[in-house]
Amino acid sequence: MAASTSALALTACGVTGTVVGSGSSASSKKGDDVSVGLLLPDKNTARFEKSDYPIFKKEVASLTHGKGKVLYANAEASTTTQARQFQQMVHEKVDVIVVDPVDARAIAPDVQKAEEAGIPVIAYDRLAQGPIDAYVSHDNELVGQVQGRAIVQALGSKAAHSKIVMMNGDPADPNTAQFKKGALGELQGDVRIAKQYDTAKWSPAVAKANMKDAIRSIGVNNIAAVYSANDGMAGAVIDQLKKAGVTEMPPVTGQDANLDAVQRIVSGEQYMTVYKSFLDEADGAAQIAVDKVQGKDIQFDALTRDTVHSPTTKKIPALLLPVVALTKANVKSTVVADGVYSVAEICTPEYEASCAEIGLK
Repeated sequence: MAASTSALALTACGVTGTVVGSGSSASSKKGDDVSVGLLLPDKNTARFEKSDYPIFKKEVASLTHGKGKVLYANAEASTTTQARQFQQMVHEKVDVIVVDPVDARAIAPDVQKAEEAGIPVIAYDRLAQGPIDAYVSHDNELVGQVQGRAIVQALGSKAAHSKIVMMNGDPADPNTAQFKKGALGELQGDVRIAKQYDTAKWSPAVAKANMKDAIRSIGVNNIAAVYSANDGMAGAVIDQLKKAGVTEMPPVTGQDANLDAVQRIVSGEQYMTVYKSFLDEADGAAQIAVDKVQGKDIQFDALTRDTVHSPTTKKIPALLLPVVALTKANVKSTVVADGVYSVAEICTPEYEASCAEIGLK
């Protein structure tokens, strides 16, 4: 059920200083009749609509014996839209809000309003600023390390003399800095970073334009690899390389294990992606949200054994999940084994021959 965008107008309240999480708490312990607001940031990243939302909704229903409800909204990459959606959730007095922020800083005044209304806020996938109660994501610096290491390994003895392009994510997303830090830790000193770009709103169109600039600046034959922070941008990068006449793709990284990216990996167009279990992340967020509302402190603490810091809040309880480098070699043991995609979904007629080559059937 999508939240209405005609939200009650709330006065924005600036968040300053540093607080020690967790900020909000439910005004009273609830039974199974919980209402959970889920706010996801965009539709460019295929996983949010295809995986995260339905998995989250199913887990809330399971945890509440079918009595809990999820109010869902997608901001479609607009901070203004997400602010309205968040304010509507507060106005409707949901019991807890789970938010993956379009802009971590911009959402902070709304998180503050939720705290004032006694509504706990769980940051999902991206760390929001403001007095949030918990954070569920993956080890984001490790994501960048896995991507950077894959490039160095793919280039082998040629790495030191190779020029690469870095296509980083949206600077408004706090995960971007962590991905970049992890990747640079692996790449610097091993390859030459010829061009580096930030990509507003993780937009594939922006990534494609930046790749066009990189090709013009470096020369298409001089690009040995492309670090792409996610799969949507990887697809755009590969499209632009094809347009420039490349037939044998250099190593291109990705993240999120989108279906089209897995197919590109099977066919050899994309070198790898970082697989982050959507099931574990969405299930974990649902469990933490329900536990928080129902006052199950022991279960909540057992799940949130890590802690993270944001610019506004220290020692935020966190669940940080591991990641896997997905290549041709382990498609079957990762996304197929976990039920994310079936072999039939991956091995459509266009990819049947490539699937057969790697024994995916």
